[in-house]
Amino acid sequence: MCPACRQAQAQCVCQQALRPAGDGVVRVSRQTQGRAGKAVTLVKGLALDAPALAVLGKQLKTACGSGGTVKDGVIEIQGDHVERVLADLLALGHRAKRAGA
Repeated sequence: MCPACRQAQAQCVCQQALRPAGDGVVRVSRQTQGRAGKAVTLVKGLALDAPALAVLGKQLKTACGSGGTVKDGVIEIQGDHVERVLADLLALGHRAKRAGA
């Protein structure tokens, strides 16, 4: 239920549903766990819809020269490209920071 208009979230007509789900900061990290030792760059926290997320994922993969995918609102890019992805996101106007170790 939406607290402002007292409707179900699917029928909500007020602006509460349009706010980003997070704090507005895009987090870029590197992960190897569960991937047989291969590094993957993860981009989380983007407040975009699915088509826009797919377009941004394609731009980042092309800039890094590697493959990847978009799953559950997270962009995965094969390889360790954290610095390159951070620079590209900042150039596109996103508030991005490095997450993890």
